[in-house]
Amino acid sequence: MQLRNHDGPSASQLLVAGLALTNSAFAIPVEDSPRQYLLAGLDLPKKYSEKSKSPYTPGFRDPYDRAVDAVGEELDPLPYRNGLGASVLGPWNRERSRQSPDLVRPPSTDHGNLQNMRWSFADSHIRIEEGGWTRQTTVRELGTSVELAAVNMRLDKGVIRELHWHKEAEWAFVLDGQVRVTAIDYEGGNFIDDLKRGDLWYFPSGVPHSLQGLGENGTEFLLIFDDGNFSEESTFILSDWLAHTPKSVIAKNFNLAPEVFAHLPEKEKYIFQGSQPGSIDEEKPTGKNVKKSKQNFVHRMLDQEPHLTSGGEVRITDSKNFPISKTVAAAHVIIQPGALREMHWHPNADEWNFFLKGRARVTIFASEGTARTFDYVPGDVGIVPRNMGHFVENIGDEPIEMLEVFRADEFRDFSLFQWMGETPKKMVVDHLFQDDPENGEIFWNKVKNAEKDEVTLPDTDKEAGSEQREL
Repeated sequence: MQLRNHDGPSASQLLVAGLALTNSAFAIPVEDSPRQYLLAGLDLPKKYSEKSKSPYTPGFRDPYDRAVDAVGEELDPLPYRNGLGASVLGPWNRERSRQSPDLVRPPSTDHGNLQNMRWSFADSHIRIEEGGWTRQTTVRELGTSVELAAVNMRLDKGVIRELHWHKEAEWAFVLDGQVRVTAIDYEGGNFIDDLKRGDLWYFPSGVPHSLQGLGENGTEFLLIFDDGNFSEESTFILSDWLAHTPKSVIAKNFNLAPEVFAHLPEKEKYIFQGSQPGSIDEEKPTGKNVKKSKQNFVHRMLDQEPHLTSGGEVRITDSKNFPISKTVAAAHVIIQPGALREMHWHPNADEWNFFLKGRARVTIFASEGTARTFDYVPGDVGIVPRNMGHFVENIGDEPIEMLEVFRADEFRDFSLFQWMGETPKKMVVDHLFQDDPENGEIFWNKVKNAEKDEVTLPDTDKEAGSEQREL
């Protein structure tokens, strides 16, 4: 007997229709990407075929290992390179692969084992407090960050990072907003100043200080400490110290009755909402024995005249123009689209990078035939160990803004381009072009003036005309 609903189709018809819809649904990829089509057992559409422009297809060829902006072009990186590789069938984090396309499909020049040199602050634990937060990147998060550690901190309007000090020296770059810093120096002189975006401060080891957000939106800043093992949790904090000192001792120290201290905080305040401060003149101490510090703990980095290059600009701040900063040197670098922070190395310290804007790829040469390429987006930290050759290439459509930070008193680097020009011609040509004298002459004519161009913009016409073929 056939069941039938007189007002509609039969149950068997509904079943057949449901199965058809189910099969149809299974035939449609969840997302429009090469990987999803392959997972579904379907042929790639024309836009993903071997004749397509996508570099993540089996037939794509690029003998020059050009950069790919997977984020900007909304590509789905897959491990195909010059006829090698295969699709991915297992679990896959698309956003992670887009941010690190050169780990998914490394340049053919990468080789050997190299420790991880990239960390994103997005992966750091955030400690949330009253009116602010903090997160850190240390050797515990990034094992190669052995010389420096970093803390990213946010303080809202009037919010205070309470009076404290560290075993390590503290260097800072104001990312946004306004902040007031207070300190006393080794001679007991007091210091107060207000800072804006791009300003720095540096407090030597043991110097007590405080920070407070100003303006309508407060502030956010990057703190650098001259030891990768630093922990923000190991700070010496005023309220924490007094909470663990007998009140009878505190009373003796300040020559007051113990009752005065009956309501001191029972634990550290760390980050807390304070009252809105007045101007520096209104707030500065005026007691009989108060004295002003002779030290300058701050520097206006972005107010420096930049060193202009063919592909961007560079500002360097170290002990030469910021004398108190004895253990941290830094460069603020702008790299225009298509430009390259030239091939170079640093002889005196590891390079600790922080990317504020743009998208970059960096290949690190570690000797012994070892090289690895990493990609960076805003909020990422990068490490390049001292003396390892590297470059920073802008692979996106907007300028890169980055900080290069070093545990050193002076900024130092060696330029590959300059080195070639400062070396006898025959020595250079014999090394690189012994079997190709014609191109050796072209190369020498390019480098012979030994021009150091820290951020270089290549000849785009030549780049556009270079060989790229597809099967």
